[in-house]
Amino acid sequence: MEAERCRRPLEEKLGSRLGEEEARGLEERPRGRFDAEIRSGEERIRLGTFETTHEAAGAYDAVAWRLGRSRRTMNFHDVWMREQTEALAQPSPAVTRDLQRRQCELEQRLVIMERNERLRLEWARQFPEDVAADEAFYAKKKEEKAAAAKKKADRD
Repeated sequence: MEAERCRRPLEEKLGSRLGEEEARGLEERPRGRFDAEIRSGEERIRLGTFETTHEAAGAYDAVAWRLGRSRRTMNFHDVWMREQTEALAQPSPAVTRDLQRRQCELEQRLVIMERNERLRLEWARQFPEDVAADEAFYAKKKEEKAAAAKKKADRD
């Protein structure tokens, strides 16, 4: 059923206003998947391979919108806002994997930061004299830096 849905003609998937010869930036692959690409001047931007023409056309339209193309050159002419075009375009699996990996890294860093903050607070509770010494040290450094900046400004 899924394979049959992917192989339906383009006009069935995108509506009667879009036939195979009219679909912009789409190319059907032998296994029923669809490639999407767009040109920007001399540059050809490959958008990925998609399961359905609807997803591929949505990806094309999302990039076309960002490139400032007219709605007439898009596959979905009734889309009026960038958010609508991005809702039509599913992110490619590679982008999704990269975002998931990045999110995982950020969550790990957050856990480490929270643990470090708890340890810092525990240290400050047990050794307030160390905290006072640190604050005095950095206050002195700040004063020295301000004095050096003032001295430099006086020379100029």
